[in-house]
Amino acid sequence: MTRNHLPTYVIVELLIRLSQHNYLIGDYKYHSVFDTGVMVKTSGGSINFPTQIVLRQFEDPAKISDDELSQMALRFKKA
Repeated sequence: MTRNHLPTYVIVELLIRLSQHNYLIGDYKYHSVFDTGVMVKTSGGSINFPTQIVLRQFEDPAKISDDELSQMALRFKKA
């Protein structure tokens, strides 16, 4: 997955969903795609998403449970 092949809206949707678990996340600024996942910079800090979560958000967001989102929100690091 490269940045050019990853629609930004997928990341923004994940951030919106995560903000229900951590309001400090803030707004999308940019992202970088790596072999191991996607690093996202927000107005509040940064968060790293595993590639599988981003792909699931793209293909079928309903397959990401609320518990997974809650755990993912713990990865957020304030600026």
